[in-house]
Amino acid sequence: MSPMVTPRNLPQEIVQGIQSVVDAKPVTLHEPRFSGNEWVYLKECLDSTFVSSVGKFVDRFEDELAAFTGAKRAVAVVKGTAALHVSLLLAGVEAGDEVLLPALTFIATANAVSNCQATLHFVDREEHSLGMDAYPLRDYLSGTTEMCDGYCINRSTGRVIRAMEPMHTFVHPVNIEALLAVAHDFRLQLIEDAAESLGSTVGGRYTGTFGLMGTLSFNGNKTITTGGGGAILTNDLELGALAKHLTTTAKVPHRWNFLHDEVGYNYRLPNLNAALGCAQLEQLPGFLTEKCRLFDAYQASFADIPGVRLVAELAGCRSNYWLQALLLDESLADQRDAVLTPTNDAGLMTRPVWTLMHRLPMYSNTPKAALLVAESLERRLINIPSSSGLVPVKS
Repeated sequence: MSPMVTPRNLPQEIVQGIQSVVDAKPVTLHEPRFSGNEWVYLKECLDSTFVSSVGKFVDRFEDELAAFTGAKRAVAVVKGTAALHVSLLLAGVEAGDEVLLPALTFIATANAVSNCQATLHFVDREEHSLGMDAYPLRDYLSGTTEMCDGYCINRSTGRVIRAMEPMHTFVHPVNIEALLAVAHDFRLQLIEDAAESLGSTVGGRYTGTFGLMGTLSFNGNKTITTGGGGAILTNDLELGALAKHLTTTAKVPHRWNFLHDEVGYNYRLPNLNAALGCAQLEQLPGFLTEKCRLFDAYQASFADIPGVRLVAELAGCRSNYWLQALLLDESLADQRDAVLTPTNDAGLMTRPVWTLMHRLPMYSNTPKAALLVAESLERRLINIPSSSGLVPVKS
């Protein structure tokens, strides 16, 4: 007589896997940590009365971001979406153009294209890095576009494909060199959506510094936060100066006159937010170390759970592990929601990946390539608690 086989309980295995690492309940997905000079710098702003768009902390934050990332210029703005919007405009994206971007992304990546009155054109991701997949993209463009007067033209729509907007998902760097090669060959500008990836590197070089411009986000749930804010990174000093000009209402410097020489945007980061950012940036190396330690603890905890993989950085890359992500085997995809319920019931916040952009009503009729990998990843990705302040039980 065959021995009785106990049915597998994957949700409980994952609950136990998280609990074996995180000694806290309830625990959120990601929360900010203020353990440095935040109070000191904020008080300095209040005492000086420079709390809005003028003050020393804005310039300091920009300078320190540039120094940390190695970019020649950093421009602080009020939101990561604002950074993307202006970067696309400076890349020459015009109304009616198309922009290539992953279907698996946060809504801001798509909305920034719409803010330019351009058309989104969704492409697929690859499983290991979760990034835009350069190789099928090259084949796809070769089969669906033609070059005319130096422009990449979508044969189906007749529109110019002006740019691509790869996004480093959960801070795991995309295959940026391969994507740069595609951008070069098809005459596309490359804008990096590095909103989540401050501190991640490829070959020792920070994400956000490879394309014409890169953008960062400092929302409250990011690795460092300014409460709400973002930044544009570029190695083109002329573009950097223009980005600063456009994001500060295109005001021409003058002692008293209000002179504006083009349509600009009031995207200035307030001094209060920049002060918070300076204090956070001072702690970034420690945050990155703690996040790597948390990843190592999770990696050990989930190593023996069949069909479950913790998404890890690739060779030659360093990930900042902003959000730890579990990837279920395709055979377990139907259990994703069964995992989300008991983990959240246990006070361990988890969430699925974003709904694919082409499934949203306002973007359902936009051009798209085959999205087989993105659709598979959507079914299988689960984020788990990832705050830098979490202390692994076994540490």
